[in-house]
Amino acid sequence: MRMNPDLLLVLLIVIGLVGRSPIIATAASLLLILKLTHLERFFPAVERRGLEVGLLFLTIAVLVPFASGRISLKEVWAAFTSLPGLLAIAGGAVATYMNGKGLDLLKVDPQMIIGLVIGSIFGIIFLRGIPVGPLMAAGITAMLLKIVDWLWPWSS
Repeated sequence: MRMNPDLLLVLLIVIGLVGRSPIIATAASLLLILKLTHLERFFPAVERRGLEVGLLFLTIAVLVPFASGRISLKEVWAAFTSLPGLLAIAGGAVATYMNGKGLDLLKVDPQMIIGLVIGSIFGIIFLRGIPVGPLMAAGITAMLLKIVDWLWPWSS
């Protein structure tokens, strides 16, 4: 039984609003607007290039402090010479690796986003978490799937 795509988008909008995830709500709203205005012809381009464009803007936002001069050479040096700085470098490397694994998982299994959104809502409500996007959640899911496959190889 297939669910009506418009209804699914409305459900994602509601889940995004209830879960205080404006990115999910906005993304689903924009897709619904494209559908209702009969602009679905842009879906393949959005699907093909959307992640790249989003990651480009995310990277630009992260690099603004460097471009604006708010981060000094002294602060950059501290990142390489202090334990907190080295741990931050390691944390950033592990996080980007996990995000990459999450992106791979979402490309292979895009319907996984529903579980990630529901899990994010649970995390917000019960764990007082902050939703930051699906890539890290998908990366952790990919890692958990690998662990399950390693412990119980017959399960997959």
